[in-house]
Amino acid sequence: MPETQRTFVMVKPDGVARRLVGEVVRRIEAKGYAIVEMRMLTIGTDLAEHHYAEHVDKPFFSELVSFITSGPVVAMVVEGTGAVAGMRKIMGATNPLEAGPGSIRGDYATVITENIVHGSDSPQSAAREVDLFFG
Repeated sequence: MPETQRTFVMVKPDGVARRLVGEVVRRIEAKGYAIVEMRMLTIGTDLAEHHYAEHVDKPFFSELVSFITSGPVVAMVVEGTGAVAGMRKIMGATNPLEAGPGSIRGDYATVITENIVHGSDSPQSAAREVDLFFG
């Protein structure tokens, strides 16, 4: 049986601007996960660069940083059985064109750069991201 985990989930600036925070929270809670911490903030450049550190050498790094700092986000710590993989399923594929219907990205996003939500891709990333935003 999968273990109880904590993972990091963020509604990105496009999701906040489109007033989809409530829908994202509804889907998390409807699945049975608990939101144990949540806050709205505007990410500064330093935090954004640390958050996306694994992409620093990629050509899209500056675009990622620019977008994530462009407006408020809602950061959450989500807890539950198999939360990392479960939240990835709820969010759908990173590329909304590959995300299935019923997923957040499949239902609400159209381009990869503005895909509504971010979620940790592993327990290790979750621990690092939770510490970055809530540590």
